Amino acid sequence: MFDFPNINPVAIDLGIVKISWYAISYICGIILSWFLILEIIKFKNIKISNKSVSDLISNCIIGIILGGRLGYVIFYNPEYYFNNILEIFKIWNGGMSFHGGFIGVVIAVIYSSKSSKIPLMIFSDLISLVSPIGIFFGRIANFINGELYGKVTNHKFGMIFPKGGNLPRHPSQLYEAFFEGLILFIILWLLMNITNFFKIKGLMTGCFIFLYGFFRFFVEFFREPDVHIGYLYLDFSMGQLLSLPMIIIGLCFIIIYYKKNKHLI
Repeated sequence: MFDFPNINPVAIDLGIVKISWYAISYICGIILSWFLILEIIKFKNIKISNKSVSDLISNCIIGIILGGRLGYVIFYNPEYYFNNILEIFKIWNGGMSFHGGFIGVVIAVIYSSKSSKIPLMIFSDLISLVSPIGIFFGRIANFINGELYGKVTNHKFGMIFPKGGNLPRHPSQLYEAFFEGLILFIILWLLMNITNFFKIKGLMTGCFIFLYGFFRFFVEFFREPDVHIGYLYLDFSMGQLLSLPMIIIGLCFIIIYYKKNKHLI
């Protein structure tokens, strides 16, 4: 069993201004994603202006925040927020949903494509390639905050979380950071660099959606479900039920775009 590091969730305390690790994770994910997209379009000789990329990133930031918050409100605690409307706007109190943020980013990518007249799947593939970076940093921040911890376990990886009682639990945030962040990033980048998958627009998007859904569904078996929700249909968690459509949609993208353009590989 490992000891929980008990890192202060506030990374920088300037008195009036406090900057949390969660905020830093968002900033790092966005800056690195922005930089890598610019490098990809140079390396792959994609004709997109830096302004179009900047607009895309800006729109995705809005999509992540609005979608993530509304997703949490609707998927995870609708009764509470509908009875306390003002609490919806208090994002600093926590409560963001990946699946809601994903929907927000989808809308942002569609809007960016139309406004800049760049083909939708070009933007979508670029965002898919860098999204695991933000996911990785976000899950590390969840771990630092001691939230979204796993189920009780006797495994040697178990940790006693400050908010999780006196029994050791799976550090499921680190599992998610590893599979949904690091491993997913490596797989997508290998597909881009050692195969011709990137030539088929939409294929990288399908791979991201499918693999994230698959990894999230798997790791949820080790994660403690939200107390006020528990297990739902067939003893699946909310995260698993929301990930199932991603697995199906991702597979459909892969099959459809591959069949249409397999001559390019």
